Amino acid sequence: MLGAISYNPIVRIHIGPLAVSPHGIFIAVGFMVGAWFMLPESRKRGMSDDVIYPLFTLAAIGSLVGARVAYVINHIGDYASDPLDILLVWEGGISLLGGFFGAIAFAIPRMRREKLSFWKVMDAAAPGMALGVVVGRTGDIIIADHLGKSTSFFLGYRCPPLEVETGSPCGPTELVSRTVGAVVHQTALYDQILALVLLLILVRLRRKVHFDGFLILVFGLGYGMNRVIEDFLREDTRRLGLTASQWTAITTICLSLYVLAVLRRTPRWGRWDESPAAAAAAAATPSEDRGEAETRSDQAILAEEDHGPEP
Repeated sequence: MLGAISYNPIVRIHIGPLAVSPHGIFIAVGFMVGAWFMLPESRKRGMSDDVIYPLFTLAAIGSLVGARVAYVINHIGDYASDPLDILLVWEGGISLLGGFFGAIAFAIPRMRREKLSFWKVMDAAAPGMALGVVVGRTGDIIIADHLGKSTSFFLGYRCPPLEVETGSPCGPTELVSRTVGAVVHQTALYDQILALVLLLILVRLRRKVHFDGFLILVFGLGYGMNRVIEDFLREDTRRLGLTASQWTAITTICLSLYVLAVLRRTPRWGRWDESPAAAAAAAATPSEDRGEAETRSDQAILAEEDHGPEP
């Protein structure tokens, strides 16, 4: 091994009587930066800030709920003796993928009520989601969280002395939660690097016209692959050989691949900005690009205005 990353984590920052974790700070900053990065794209897609800001509020609430619920479900045995501990979110225990799905689930009713296209909103959000991961993982690195299995990789993390607190166990043995000097996978760093690569890909792809939903599906495919690979390096609860995040990621990968490689067009569900006739026209030909689909949609709308809906 050529070397390893070595530093003393900062698990908490004490401000008077308060103790704040860099983990929570960077999650919040990552959400805000991702939201800011989304706004120019949502404007280009015809969605005003007044319509998008309420979605941010719902997504923030949903991400907290989803992140906690997903973690608790995967570690339900830890709360069997005292179920009220489920509410102690500040003590740690959240799932990034659960946060994503919670944010989307809470925002969907508002999208539908405002007659926004789910796919256009999510395409605008996709690069910001990747950026949010890049920023948010900084907090995990600062507190040395998500430490994995032993390794000789040069980006591994060297476990500090026993008196130094870490965000997660570091090279544990059967007797102690720390093997001083052991080098383990720093999966938060790997996730940050891969998310940065995914961000660059998404920023490049959004320069060209694709069907609605293309960018969020690329994000689902790319980040899903990241998590499947990374979780093999983690120490976590497994079912049938895989973590809950891996099962979730594999499902997301399969759905994304189906739409990208087989359907090759915007799914009919979620097109709440279109009339039924326009949606049917846009979905008529699997291989048509978005420009052609929009032309067909406009023609269908004009036909409805001239002749009225079919009886």
